[in-house]
Amino acid sequence: MSLAVLYSRALSGMEASLVTVEVHLANGLPAFTIVGLAEAEVRESKDRVRAALQNSRFKFPAQRITVNLAPADLPKESGRFDLPIALGILAATGQIPANELHRYEWAGELSLNGELRPVRGALAMTYGAARSGRSFVLPTQNAAEAALVKEATIYSATSLLQLCAHLQGSEPLHPYQATIDEPSLSAGSAHQNNMSDVKGQSQAKRALEIAAAGGHSVLMMGPPGTGKSMLARCVPGILPSMTEQEALESAAMQSLANGSFDLANWKRRPFRAPHHTASAVALVGGSSIPRPGEISLALHGVLFLDELPEFDRRVLEVLREPLETGMITISRAAQRANFPARFQLVAAMNPCPCGYSGHHDGKCRCTPDQIARYRGKISGPLLDRIDIQIVVPSVPQQELMKQQTSGEKSSAIRQHVEKAHQLQLNRQGKTNSRLSVKEIDQHCALDTASENLLKQAISRLNLSARAYHRILKVARTIADLSGIERINNQHIAEAIQYRRLDKQ
Repeated sequence: MSLAVLYSRALSGMEASLVTVEVHLANGLPAFTIVGLAEAEVRESKDRVRAALQNSRFKFPAQRITVNLAPADLPKESGRFDLPIALGILAATGQIPANELHRYEWAGELSLNGELRPVRGALAMTYGAARSGRSFVLPTQNAAEAALVKEATIYSATSLLQLCAHLQGSEPLHPYQATIDEPSLSAGSAHQNNMSDVKGQSQAKRALEIAAAGGHSVLMMGPPGTGKSMLARCVPGILPSMTEQEALESAAMQSLANGSFDLANWKRRPFRAPHHTASAVALVGGSSIPRPGEISLALHGVLFLDELPEFDRRVLEVLREPLETGMITISRAAQRANFPARFQLVAAMNPCPCGYSGHHDGKCRCTPDQIARYRGKISGPLLDRIDIQIVVPSVPQQELMKQQTSGEKSSAIRQHVEKAHQLQLNRQGKTNSRLSVKEIDQHCALDTASENLLKQAISRLNLSARAYHRILKVARTIADLSGIERINNQHIAEAIQYRRLDKQ
């Protein structure tokens, strides 16, 4: 009897749990069995491994082969276990030395000729391997992405034969070294829209600056053609620079969903804009093996929902939990997965079905009931969770006809945002939008004048406790942008102005 033990990783949400691959050879009728809650892709591995070994001129044993993927209760999917299974068979039969196998973790899908194919979730697996202290071996196509985890030791290979030569010491592999071009690190450079390109809309620009500085969600309401979508696409360019940890989390999420991460997007805030026909599963994520949805793919970036009332109401309601907690839990019969969902919501809508309610030309012919039904598609609890609600009016003809714009560029606005963001991190270690009730009491103390003003607003607008706290958070951000330590009544007054839909 012969036994070989190797290590790999299985994906469960953002986690890459350790999997022990045990390969046992015994006498008896030839058979190849894989156990350990394996999905169809893993069960099919035995045919790929057999062909890869034979075409690589290795001897495939005519024995009873049992492969155990432990722990047994963790679901295993994809072809990433092909490589450790093949190496385990070779080690158990003595065709390669087994004394170095424990120093590595292995992942890779095998083609029938023994070449390695890329796998999904390489970034998450590498992060797990780095914490375990073992080196990670994976296909060359995944190496650049995996090397983003700086503390990890990466070995890449193109074929099974190349790895066998490495283990035998005849052609040792060298740790993979990746370089990222400096120009790609400039956050926001991938997004073409610049705030200076938007004509007029000074109030909307101010609101978006506040939103970017404090991590607040925004809803813009106005007639068609006022620049709402254009303004939304400017937001990634004014957000603070991504930290190394944020960039890594965002890249890992995109790797999980798309199979790989484009290095050109390293340290660039993601911008996701799903169509209004998207389902709840498309936003949240799902399938039998949970995959991230648009909400999670916007991690540390912007989720833009255009034509908000056109989304199905049940779809919009799934935004409630992630807006509050910054986390999404997807539960299925076989497994449960947690995905982070810390994103910046930017939404846009028309004021009525035809879009021209309140327009100076009097174009609107919608009845009050039609307008009420249209706006009623957005529930009160969801609206309560949106910090900033503004009206984006039509641009005056004189302003529209100007050849040059006079507004600040995104780069200048971003500098203000960076300063305010740093103030928040120094004071409380997080953005203002994520303050708890206890932290609000600590960092958003009011003087008598501000307190009286806020009391009047609560009384007249019938604000909920959540809306009250959101006003305080926005006021705190406005004060930070001004570099003022204590909130005053001017900050409170401006924050109240950003609850426009509470006044409707």
